[in-house]
Amino acid sequence: MRDRFGTVIYVGKARNLRKRVSQYFHPSRRMGWDLKFNALIEAVCDFDVHLVRSEPEALLLESKLIKEFKPRYNISFRDDKRFLMLKVNLNDPIPNFTFARFKKDDGARYFGPFANAGALRNTLTLVRRQFNLRGCRVFTPGEADYKHCLYAHLKYCTAPCVGNVTREQYMEQLRAACEFLEGQCREMQEQLEMEMKKAALAQDFEKAANFRDLLRDLKTTTRRTEKFERIPYKLPGNLQPKSDLDELAAALGLPAPPQRIEAFDISNISGTFAVASLVSFKNGRPDRANYRRFKIKTVAGQDDFASMAEVVRRRYTRLLTESAPAQKSKNDEAGEAVPQELQKLVDETSRRFKSENRRMKMEDGQISANPSSILRPPSSPSNLPDLILIDGGKGQLSAATEELKKLGLENIPVIGLAKEFEEVYLPDKSEPLRLGLEHPATKLLQRVRDESHRVANSYNAQLRLKRISESVLDEFPGIGERRKAALLKKFGSVQRLRTATLEQIAEVPGFGGKAAEELKKFLEARK
Repeated sequence: MRDRFGTVIYVGKARNLRKRVSQYFHPSRRMGWDLKFNALIEAVCDFDVHLVRSEPEALLLESKLIKEFKPRYNISFRDDKRFLMLKVNLNDPIPNFTFARFKKDDGARYFGPFANAGALRNTLTLVRRQFNLRGCRVFTPGEADYKHCLYAHLKYCTAPCVGNVTREQYMEQLRAACEFLEGQCREMQEQLEMEMKKAALAQDFEKAANFRDLLRDLKTTTRRTEKFERIPYKLPGNLQPKSDLDELAAALGLPAPPQRIEAFDISNISGTFAVASLVSFKNGRPDRANYRRFKIKTVAGQDDFASMAEVVRRRYTRLLTESAPAQKSKNDEAGEAVPQELQKLVDETSRRFKSENRRMKMEDGQISANPSSILRPPSSPSNLPDLILIDGGKGQLSAATEELKKLGLENIPVIGLAKEFEEVYLPDKSEPLRLGLEHPATKLLQRVRDESHRVANSYNAQLRLKRISESVLDEFPGIGERRKAALLKKFGSVQRLRTATLEQIAEVPGFGGKAAEELKKFLEARK
């Protein structure tokens, strides 16, 4: 379950999702809900559904999603515990199967995870007896350990620790056990079934029940389960996005699935704090290193069309300008001339880029942990996306298309996605394309659009919070961060500064008699 910002707030499983989910929205049940459940229902905005083949797979996937997303309304599986796995390192002197809960890059083989720990332990006991493997916990057992080893005395282990078998012979036993755990255990299952039926015919029902339970545990442990890829943090998505990209390409008539998608969204509060976001998806998954945030600079008031045009123009002008030197050097090496249109564009934008390059700040461009990477040019012009998604209808799409034409990038596919009916707008068609809410392509576009919406809203909220927390001293003409910090360090707060005398203010570094007098008048005027 997702809220309106696309954040996962609850993960659950059921054999019948229709029956399970519909229970949440029965008005007759609302009176019996607690405060937490009411808050969950009010916050739900959308669902993501993943179909698996069995109940153990559902349990494993539920645990994985809860640990990665940490939904606020889930209680179970939020700790650091994991389901059991079997581990064996074939490089050990005398390898042994052990239990593990975390998979490490240590060269060992791992089997699992397994949803039923009891079935796994019973199966491992069966494997050790069937293939005569050791069960002692000593890393390298010797003769002293053999003297009191029950596994050897009961003939469960071939005792390689005292040379009863060579290491090569023991490794053959171990490899056979690994193949058994991989699912090649049909002969063993048939043998257990025969023993169970034989005991039942002899009316030894207790023995038959033991064989039945062992057979059930064996089938549970060796049943194949699907391996799920890691899902990006805080962003729900399809576990296999390749099929969604194929569906999107077919729906839009693209020559190939778009490997890189860039999406734009505008956020403002009645024309104030106007910002924009750019999110990038690569192979159907978020590419966070290429997220960008923008402050709208040239548009006054609430004008989403003009704001979208400005952001698209700034984004791709910068990309073309940065990629032009690399492209020119490649052409020079190959003895080719730079295309005249591209050279003209570079000449027009390079002057503007150089002047803006000095005052480019983090909020105007790249969200990166390394500030030195802000002006790092790409290796090639391949940074251009395969598809551009505009959050909005025909107006926003037209504004973006016009800017791309001016930059000579009209060959890049551009679409708009309207929120109300999830309609897809195309530049050359008057009527929108309605794929349906359950279409895989629509789901993919929704995930991209919702992520751009989340980034834009969070940036807008960040700027508003920063503005609220700013001191009244920021409005004083000519004051900088150092002088403001010096005042607050000496007086502690603006209220205490108001009651200070001119002599006390003049003692602060950076303030003389005239500056102290002007500051005193400024504070009195804003009481």
